[in-house]
Amino acid sequence: MTPTDRPRLTVRSPADLIAAVPYLLGFHPADSVVVVAMRARRITFAARADLPDLADPGDAARHLAGVVARQSAETATVLGYGPAARVTPAVDAVRAALTGAGLPVLDALRVTGGRYWSYVCTEPECCPPEGRPFDAGASEVSAAAVFAGQVALPDRAALVAQVAPVTGPARSAVRRATARAERRLAALLHKAPAADLRSGRAVRATGAAAVRGALRRHRRGQPLGDDEVAWLSLLLTHVPVRDHAWERTDGRDEDIALWADVLRRAEPELTAAPAALLAFAAWRAGQGALAAVALERGLAEHPDYPLALLLDDLLRRGVPPSELDGWPAVGATGVVRRRRSRGGPR
Repeated sequence: MTPTDRPRLTVRSPADLIAAVPYLLGFHPADSVVVVAMRARRITFAARADLPDLADPGDAARHLAGVVARQSAETATVLGYGPAARVTPAVDAVRAALTGAGLPVLDALRVTGGRYWSYVCTEPECCPPEGRPFDAGASEVSAAAVFAGQVALPDRAALVAQVAPVTGPARSAVRRATARAERRLAALLHKAPAADLRSGRAVRATGAAAVRGALRRHRRGQPLGDDEVAWLSLLLTHVPVRDHAWERTDGRDEDIALWADVLRRAEPELTAAPAALLAFAAWRAGQGALAAVALERGLAEHPDYPLALLLDDLLRRGVPPSELDGWPAVGATGVVRRRRSRGGPR
């Protein structure tokens, strides 16, 4: 589910819309239903769901319609990707659910094998029974998206690969670095003054410095070494350090790159915080699909992690990032409160 806060793409035809969808989602959809929402003739939101495997897709359709309706959209177009036997009942259900939610459906399309069919148009001149061929790669929309720096990965699996753990020698190197980081943390705790209850202040101060250094490095285009990744991922297990990082993360490309790198390289038991921070950064940037796969990875390894569950709920309900500008703000007690700043967390 992706708010479209990206460069504008001019869509003049169904073929243009089909060409735009991969850039709205971040990947080329397959076996999917996509709803593109519009307000004042501008695309404002795109949501995707897997084609339901059940004969009755009603629940999935109502959920998708509810998410789209919360975007203050005025109209929508539904696109189904896959064979007619699976696409048609799903598209019909989504159309009915959108109409029931008070959202007019401008068109409904099925896209398969380089052709599209309209469920709304019955004129053979523009919508022949054999489908209308299109070449998304030749579309001006695709060229404009690429020129604007937008990327459409081949499929969702390619997106999942962006958050997959490193393997082989890279994994071994981080494992050794994590062992060194654990010894370093033990020494820090041992040296902390007795008055520092549970060494909280020492860990917070050290963690804050590590977070600021990592963000500064990535914003300068300087990747972290194995020891830095291991040290940071270990310190992030302390909630005050995680919250310090959360407050300073927004939708910058550099922040997304940092937390994706840490997530991929961190040891499995240390991935909860980097996964949630990547999801938050991606969500702030309007990259809902990347946020979703980051949360899938994090929750698979840490199913009860509160921040991941919170972000997952926001994503599933289609809450746009603009509704939470200036959030989070975390006080010394760890209580999240709304900030008044307009620019989002820094």
